[in-house]
Amino acid sequence: MNLIDIAAIYLFALKNITLVLLALLLFFALDDLFIDAYYWLRRLWRGLTVYRNRSVFNEQQLFFRKEQPLAIMIPAWQEVGIVGKMAELAASELDYENYQIFVGTYPNDPETQHDIDAVCRRFPNIHKVICARPGPTSKADCLNNVITSILEFERRSNIKFAGFVLHDAEDVISSMELRLFNYLLPRKDLIQLPVYPFATGIFNFTSGHYLDEFSEMHGKDVVVREAIVGQVPSAGVGTCFSRRAILKLSEEGDGLPFDVQSLTEDYDIGFRLKKWGMEEIFVRFSVTDNKLAAFAERNRSRSKTDGNVVCVREYFPETFSTAVRQKSRWIIGIVFQGFKTHKWSSDWKLNYFLWRDRKGVISYFVSFIANLVFIQLFLLWLYQLTSENSYNFLSIFSDSQLVVTLLGLNLVLFLNRMVQRMIFVRRYYGIGQALLSVPRQIWGNFINFFANIRAIRQVVAQGDPRRVAWDKTQHQFPTVSERSLGSSLGAILLQQGIISEIQLDYALEHRMRGERLGQAMLRLQLISPIQLAEALASQASVECRIIDPFKLESKPIVQFPERLAFKYAVLPLGIENGFILLAKESALSPVAQGAIERMLQQKIRYVICQAGAVTLGLRYWYKFDLTCNPEHQLSQWCENGTITQSEAKTLREQYFSCQLLLGEALLQASLLEPAVIHQVMLGFDYDSNIKLGTYLVQEQLISEQVLEQTLKLQHAHQKSLQQLFTEFKNISCGLETP
Repeated sequence: MNLIDIAAIYLFALKNITLVLLALLLFFALDDLFIDAYYWLRRLWRGLTVYRNRSVFNEQQLFFRKEQPLAIMIPAWQEVGIVGKMAELAASELDYENYQIFVGTYPNDPETQHDIDAVCRRFPNIHKVICARPGPTSKADCLNNVITSILEFERRSNIKFAGFVLHDAEDVISSMELRLFNYLLPRKDLIQLPVYPFATGIFNFTSGHYLDEFSEMHGKDVVVREAIVGQVPSAGVGTCFSRRAILKLSEEGDGLPFDVQSLTEDYDIGFRLKKWGMEEIFVRFSVTDNKLAAFAERNRSRSKTDGNVVCVREYFPETFSTAVRQKSRWIIGIVFQGFKTHKWSSDWKLNYFLWRDRKGVISYFVSFIANLVFIQLFLLWLYQLTSENSYNFLSIFSDSQLVVTLLGLNLVLFLNRMVQRMIFVRRYYGIGQALLSVPRQIWGNFINFFANIRAIRQVVAQGDPRRVAWDKTQHQFPTVSERSLGSSLGAILLQQGIISEIQLDYALEHRMRGERLGQAMLRLQLISPIQLAEALASQASVECRIIDPFKLESKPIVQFPERLAFKYAVLPLGIENGFILLAKESALSPVAQGAIERMLQQKIRYVICQAGAVTLGLRYWYKFDLTCNPEHQLSQWCENGTITQSEAKTLREQYFSCQLLLGEALLQASLLEPAVIHQVMLGFDYDSNIKLGTYLVQEQLISEQVLEQTLKLQHAHQKSLQQLFTEFKNISCGLETP
């Protein structure tokens, strides 16, 4: 056999392979064309009918819906330096108050636990959950442990979460996400937001192909899927389940809502909920205020509407091997495990989308081989173009009408495919990324092909797709916020030279149960109230201002709602530079600050004042308790020579420092944990005539006996001026304080 014979056999085989590939590519392209046509025709029809007679619904209407308790679930295995930042960012940026974050960790992952502990110390609504079994288990197993902890928290705080939100450790959450979930609950049982990966360098095709795929999938494909069949696959992040859905999943799973053997438990849940007749929705909701889309792309060529969609943002793998590993896990979970679990349904429309989910096993191979064939045909064309008296190898293709027809149709549909992808990438990322999506598709085909190979090898090796182990992807978290946990109070006081290491250790050792470090230092007279206020202000990066709560202007106080003053423990001081100025004894969270500004429809600024000043000011101005003002008695003692001005100042500081709110008393008595108290404060109606203690008893959070015990503790801590004077004189005379 000579070279010409080999070339002939090669060309004959190449022609037949090309015919088969062209037929398969045409079949898959027509499948995609149907989705394209349905999307654009539906969009046109809704634009002419539905949206024409409907008023514009913007984010301002989300604020009028009362906040329901929501729980955010985050599974974490070896997420040091990742999940802590994510939880802190969420607690700092979310434009919502009534939520708790539960982070699932493992007993054999102390580094991640330490990371979470640092965040929990500052934010009372973040909780660390330690799974029963050492890691790594599956993501589903971790989530089951988290849900158990959430239900236990419900029993302790006597609340019921309306929604359970699923996120990963590396997610950057939109500030309006929870408000959108709150608006749709409980009418919807599964709510899915779009996911938009962060764009990296223009030459980073591996991570870039993710943003191409997600832009088209969550901009068009899932929209069509929901419209046709009413079923939405969860993306595993940015998914909210209703309480009804979680309880039904727990009931059917014998207490385990998530399938611990599934690598894509989120995908699985969407089908189970649909089978039970529950409502699912994929939401593309855009905000008009750019400040509420702080982490969106800022390219000028992006869509002003779709570019501000409420979504989840995260970084995706940047190396070939990590991308293949992640996608092979998706293929195993969706295709192999999905088929073994669900097979086909009785609904032909749902079966169509099941087919689209599973066709990747074939289409990834076809696309990869088509690329290889295309390269060979290109090289043959290049040879004929550049060589004189060359053999016309391509004539065997051009002489076949079937080949020419298939090539023409596929070329048109391929161009359509590129245009469609560019349209949806441009909407969120701009024209630059849209143009890059064309070459990235070829690289994406290679990644998908090798991910397919790896998935098949794993399934064959195990013999059962449900036995394939959880292959976790390493995550990274972007630097997206200037806020940080900052230094601890003890570290600040040490740095300022106010206390020594020995004094700090002494305060920690002699701190009462539930007492904050600053309160302990004041009680032990290691620091002054002014020093504490300055340290807290430094920690929060705000101004420190020492105030006299009894000599404030009455107008700002009268104009400021009492319920806001007591709910957030703030005292209005007046207007400065167009801002309402508030005094607070500790840091005011960004979430609380945003809530106050929305309710007042005006910007606010706060300063940190000395301990007790706000507590006494609230009683004096809003409860008209004139007896809480010590100035008259102190002046009398100074006038008759009982004490000096210096001693009066000391007594005043002690009197201010010993003020204790009921919530603080509950903490010191260890009767309610900080997270429960935080949740109680969110649910308590400060406009009602019911006192907080009575509310706690009514909600069965504490008993009458416990309330009485707590009030005694509060009164014991809040010593009267006469008691402080007696103790002061006894100490001055060298007598033991009774």
